[in-house]
Amino acid sequence: MLSSVFLKGLRDRRVSLAWWAVGLLLFILMQIAFYPSMKDNKSIQEYMESAPDALVAFTGTTDISSPVGYLNSQFYFLMFPILLTILAISIGSDALAGEEGRGTLDLLLSAPLTRGRLLLEKYATLAAAVALEALVIYAVTALSALAVGMDLDFLKLAEATFSLLLLALAFGALALLLGAATGSRGLAVGITAALGLGAYVLNSLALVVEGLKPWRRLSPVYYYGGNDPLANGLKGSHVLVLLALTAVFLGGSLALFRRRDLSA
Repeated sequence: MLSSVFLKGLRDRRVSLAWWAVGLLLFILMQIAFYPSMKDNKSIQEYMESAPDALVAFTGTTDISSPVGYLNSQFYFLMFPILLTILAISIGSDALAGEEGRGTLDLLLSAPLTRGRLLLEKYATLAAAVALEALVIYAVTALSALAVGMDLDFLKLAEATFSLLLLALAFGALALLLGAATGSRGLAVGITAALGLGAYVLNSLALVVEGLKPWRRLSPVYYYGGNDPLANGLKGSHVLVLLALTAVFLGGSLALFRRRDLSA
């Protein structure tokens, strides 16, 4: 049973991941079904262009008639990052702190595997689960876009989805770090969620508040979407920042978990 923590983790989450996939599928289909009525609706586009700047903070764009603008406003600017980040934080906070709270961590560590291997396999489960849902997002979005005649660059769609995955993995690693440090799933969820919300708010408000623009680069969300990967593709330096954040959080998790006295 404990020969592979990674596979056991995926097996234990197979039902919830299936429901996540169904939910994402229905959400994407519903939103893309509205696109044909939007693309030729000049009155809606005129309203968006004259709307207050605050609207940009919630949609990321005032262009909802083009395929890229519509997908950014409905999915890639806000909803997909929030949804995948929630999933990553949920799994990351449960990986160690959840096991400790349920009293099952000692059982895991009684098996012939090191703390380091346990943590890495737990994170591998997180990465695989989030990657699976990112693949669902890409496949359903691409097929739905084809069905309604959206003129999209599907390579850039893949790049935007990959950037989305990197952002979620960074927040998942942060939740894992806080769980390894505190042993409390509630603290790991609460602190990571608060930092994530702050990052989203900072990135969004910086689009419309001039004084916040220099601070936008402090938000991991900026490195996800600041280059608008759906329109322009990935930016190598942004990818490296997200990978570096994940590596730092994961390295910190390893160091803290190895030193923690779990008998306390």
